[in-house]
Amino acid sequence: MDDQPAIRTDSLTKAFGDVKALRGITMEIQKGELFGLVGPDGAGKSTLMRLLTAVMEPTSGDAWVASHPIRHGSEKIKEKIAYMPQRFGLYEDLTVMENLVFYADIFDVHEDVRQHRMERLLGFSNLTPFTGRLAGQLSGGMKQKLGLACALIHTPEILFLDEPTNGVDPVSRRDFWKILYELLKEGVTIFVSTSYLDEAERCTHIGLIHEGRLLEKDTPSAIKAKHAGPMIELWCDNTRTAMEAAKKDGNVTSVGIYGDRLHMGLRDRGLAPVVIGALSEKSVIVKEYREITPSIEDIFLGMIGTASGNAGEGRPAS
Repeated sequence: MDDQPAIRTDSLTKAFGDVKALRGITMEIQKGELFGLVGPDGAGKSTLMRLLTAVMEPTSGDAWVASHPIRHGSEKIKEKIAYMPQRFGLYEDLTVMENLVFYADIFDVHEDVRQHRMERLLGFSNLTPFTGRLAGQLSGGMKQKLGLACALIHTPEILFLDEPTNGVDPVSRRDFWKILYELLKEGVTIFVSTSYLDEAERCTHIGLIHEGRLLEKDTPSAIKAKHAGPMIELWCDNTRTAMEAAKKDGNVTSVGIYGDRLHMGLRDRGLAPVVIGALSEKSVIVKEYREITPSIEDIFLGMIGTASGNAGEGRPAS
């Protein structure tokens, strides 16, 4: 049993009436991975996580979590996992310590290990100085760390986190990921969903999901190596006009706005002057451009464009 993956899915599908939220997801996540499911809002991330945590049943297909089937082994799965949904059930009128005690009671954590475990989790999340503070008076980042501590009180084998850094300030996001790395060192398998595409770079493996379809699953470096086509970064006087013009250019495979810059994927490395010339004909003045290596954001935009038959376009989430 030790060589079994932590998570395995086989043609997993979920429909809500005529809407297909997931379309035949097949993948494996090995023990000890920090797996990131990356995609925009509405891509199917939360639906997949709810299926894997046995909160809901699939329409078709199957999955196994900690070697137990999600259809018939929900109670055994829940003993092995921790699940922190987007709106984790903290009690804002309870203190930090009272919330931890409450979840220790829910998970039936034995008195012999309870105190040590709570002290460790408080130190782990830098919440020790705030044990007497009401949860409702914590910052967004601190609430997320308390939610994680409560989810970890029963030492799970697999940790599911549904967009845990959504709406959290950059410093708290960084601190949260530091905690995840420490958990990874302890052998916890982590499944995290995010719409922040830059967070994909922090995962050992990622899955890119769009409109319920898993477009790619591999290490970030392998995905970049596989899909790294020619790309330029350019500065111009009107990025929105330039993007609209580039979307109609057959030499452009993807385009995204990055602040005052545009990233454009090209069909061929030598086409940059041609594309720049075409933009000038549309009254777009390019001040400067350079060739760059595509990021995960760039690749994802390009893959979305390929799936829809258009040049991928949009603005990265972070």
